[in-house]
Amino acid sequence: MSEVRAEITANVWQVKVEVGQQVSAGDELVILESMKMEIPVLCPVAGKVVELRVAPETQVHEGDVIAVVE
Repeated sequence: MSEVRAEITANVWQVKVEVGQQVSAGDELVILESMKMEIPVLCPVAGKVVELRVAPETQVHEGDVIAVVE
């Protein structure tokens, strides 16, 4: 199981996946927005999204878990 964490404090702009969805390494999971820049959060491993802990228009802080991929 792999936890995908935020690398910066930012707003969640888009969630690109759903729980249960199969993903590949390098797929975009969410897009964060900070200082008018869009920052994609990429999946580090192939697998299935088993948990999403963010929603659009919410804020994440550095180190927060965004998603869990198994």
